[in-house]
Amino acid sequence: MSTGLGLRGGAVALLLLAFFVFFTTAYPLCADNLEAPGRAKTNLTFCSAPEFANSGCCDPKDDAQLKATFDGMLISDTRCANVVKQILCSVCDPYSADLYGASQLSKARPVPYLCASGNGSYCNQVWGACANVNITNSPFEPGLQSIGNSSSKATAALNKFYSNDTAFCAGAAPPSSAAGGFCFSGTPLKLPQPIVHSPPAGICLEKLEDAQKGYFLNLIPHPDGSDRVFVNTQAGLMYMATLSEPGSGKPLTIDYSKPFLNISHRTEGKGELGFMGMAFHPDFLNNGRFFISYNCNTTKFPDCKGACGCSSVNRCSNVSNACTWSAIVAEYTVNATGVTPNKALQASPNEVRRIFTYGLPYENHHAGGLWFGPQDKQLYYPLGDGGSYDDPWNNAQNLNMPLGKMMRLDIDNFPGSTTGLFGNYSIPRDNPFYGVNNTRGEIWAYGLRNPWRCSFDKMQPSYFYCADVGQNNIEEVDLISKGGNYGWRVYEGTSRFYPAVSPGGYTSEDSINAIMPILEYNHTVGISIAGGYVSYSRQDACVYGSYLYADLNGFLFSAFENPPMSGKYVNSSLPFKCSSKSPLNCSDTAPLNGVISFGEDAKNDIYILGVDGVYRMVNPSLCQIECKAVLPPGPAPSPGPLPPSPPSNAASLFLILRNSAFCVILALCALVWL
Repeated sequence: MSTGLGLRGGAVALLLLAFFVFFTTAYPLCADNLEAPGRAKTNLTFCSAPEFANSGCCDPKDDAQLKATFDGMLISDTRCANVVKQILCSVCDPYSADLYGASQLSKARPVPYLCASGNGSYCNQVWGACANVNITNSPFEPGLQSIGNSSSKATAALNKFYSNDTAFCAGAAPPSSAAGGFCFSGTPLKLPQPIVHSPPAGICLEKLEDAQKGYFLNLIPHPDGSDRVFVNTQAGLMYMATLSEPGSGKPLTIDYSKPFLNISHRTEGKGELGFMGMAFHPDFLNNGRFFISYNCNTTKFPDCKGACGCSSVNRCSNVSNACTWSAIVAEYTVNATGVTPNKALQASPNEVRRIFTYGLPYENHHAGGLWFGPQDKQLYYPLGDGGSYDDPWNNAQNLNMPLGKMMRLDIDNFPGSTTGLFGNYSIPRDNPFYGVNNTRGEIWAYGLRNPWRCSFDKMQPSYFYCADVGQNNIEEVDLISKGGNYGWRVYEGTSRFYPAVSPGGYTSEDSINAIMPILEYNHTVGISIAGGYVSYSRQDACVYGSYLYADLNGFLFSAFENPPMSGKYVNSSLPFKCSSKSPLNCSDTAPLNGVISFGEDAKNDIYILGVDGVYRMVNPSLCQIECKAVLPPGPAPSPGPLPPSPPSNAASLFLILRNSAFCVILALCALVWL
């Protein structure tokens, strides 16, 4: 799959991209609970802008409450009343999370940021309309602008609180640090215009490792920011590896005789079972804590038994060998090895604490990655729908169980009792279902089939990408948001899905507000998706800022958000060539041999983890791929603020034959067929 010379992504386009990368952070999100917009599905009577009906943040109940709040303000002046109504209704805007600072602050502001630049700005217009008009329960009281202030609202005009329009607008305008400078100007925000962007001609890869101990499922950087990374095999081995410089012609250095951690006796690397995820505590360099997820056979290890995912909770019954396997999240440490965490070469072999245990109905669809939120420091852990095909027990839509969900756990504050929990963790109080009857508080998002590799965007950390493996026809990528329902089994991608059998019951299309994927492709293109990263590697300017992902069949893709902040993506195939300085033999005459996952190091360089080894993206000049794009200045910044099957009928005969062949060596081929 080689590519010739070509010019992609000129300097002007990259400079525009750099501007948006550094000064924006959020796709459409709602100030209330940071959920995705799209609640109304009907015209509202008070906040009646058509944009709010189609993709806004208010439903009819919210609309009625806003009207009641407005009526209670008792505003006698018509001009001021119209302005205040505009401001109140801005909470229905699909970008209200940024308008109200909810993407950056611990709690949303009482009023949105107002546009205040230039003479005659909207903020000046608000002052002109309301400076001398009494407003009961005024939301403009200065004390209320300080988050957490308990001052009661007053009945007064703006000039009671502020001496003039300059003082008023100084407090109403977004600070320079606010993402994108979002501000309200009286009308619903309009999407930015698309920017000039061309897809990359391709990427250049060098091969660093040849799967001597089996392919790797994860590659993550050492928390100390050095040239070391951690990798793990499905069979239960975790290694510390040392990176060479890109383009140096040197391979990855691993001492296979000394694994960092060995849990091969606790798990089995077969099918979709094994050592699935790992994550280091954000304060690892001080506390030495890290976490892994794996599958454990309860017949061999009774301590692995937990609540069974086949029970009366989902009406599941008559499943042979149900809950023989459990999904486990366990805490380990390097503190017992007698050295400081950054110098530890091996972890203590004994589990410190069992964080999570849950019995699996079947032996597939376990997901099992682990990620810490860049800002909230909570542990994100997805589980697939529990397996088989068609999600027969409708687990993904069942809020009483963790299957088919993204969970969010507090692993720093342990409860006095684990009764009612699946292990040793606390439920964050700002989780969307915390304290809600007939739901599990651990759940952050739901309606997922088998989320296979997720990642937070380093520069725009409200973007949480998850690839979700499809069943009959569609592979998809979702942007995960708080409380979001991603549709499975009502939808597969954007298409309606109709299960052949459903002993666990049905969920009607009208009963859910499904969030559609940002990217999807059908099984004429691929067979099983693997999520990747938004690239901030300084190796390749032409893919900088694009989301890179792949399919198991070895094909790579690049997706670019355009317009910026829209949640709309332009997708393109991503050819590759092999570097002239590749340390190990690398062939670009065919697709990669089974892309399993992606990795990223401390420098943000991107790695592709395949059946036959580890590849790194390097400078395109090493493959004679022309790229005249210009990188933004300086290194990528540290993470910013974060809001809280059966075989495809559509697959070509070529894909079926080709993937059947390499599934002989690929234990994860179960992802393709189930």
